[in-house]
Amino acid sequence: MPDSIEQAKRALRADLRERRQTVSAQGREAAEAGVKAQLDALVERLGARSISCFLSTTSEPGTHAFVADAVARGIRVLLPITREDGLLDWTVATPDAEIAEGLFGLPEPVGDVLGPIAVNDVDLLIIPAAAVDRRGMRLGWGRGYFDKTIGSMEKCPPVYAVIFDSEFVDDVPKDVHDQPVSGVVTPTRTVAIDGSAA
Repeated sequence: MPDSIEQAKRALRADLRERRQTVSAQGREAAEAGVKAQLDALVERLGARSISCFLSTTSEPGTHAFVADAVARGIRVLLPITREDGLLDWTVATPDAEIAEGLFGLPEPVGDVLGPIAVNDVDLLIIPAAAVDRRGMRLGWGRGYFDKTIGSMEKCPPVYAVIFDSEFVDDVPKDVHDQPVSGVVTPTRTVAIDGSAA
């Protein structure tokens, strides 16, 4: 990877991480409620019955309320578990699932572990991002887990990244392994980028 791209990514991630730290507790609550409403509507529109979603950290737009409600409504939700080899295992979310600290200190579920190919059965992937640009290029946090997952799927369903409104930007630094997303979900809107869903 050219150093200039990596440096640009690092600088942008640092700026975004710092901005996320300044969001108030009230702002986080409002963001989680907004994201839940947007994701509920997206799942409904797509008729998704099996999805994957990540468990948000305290600085990300919250996904926990959405996951709990989706499970309660009978939607099969796969949650990611990081592995040392750069791949993701998955487990099915349950109402009483225990959450522990994962490989990088991120919240991860405790449950029966399904291998990386389990995600091939979902109708919708909901993934984290630091930022997404208008072309659908996603800037992740630098470990490549979701780029590898998306890139390895034979028939990839719609992929939506959850970000704050200010993180939907004109341009993000792009490298060859970076995978685009179908759209973004923010606390106030859902934007389809490739026309696959709205």
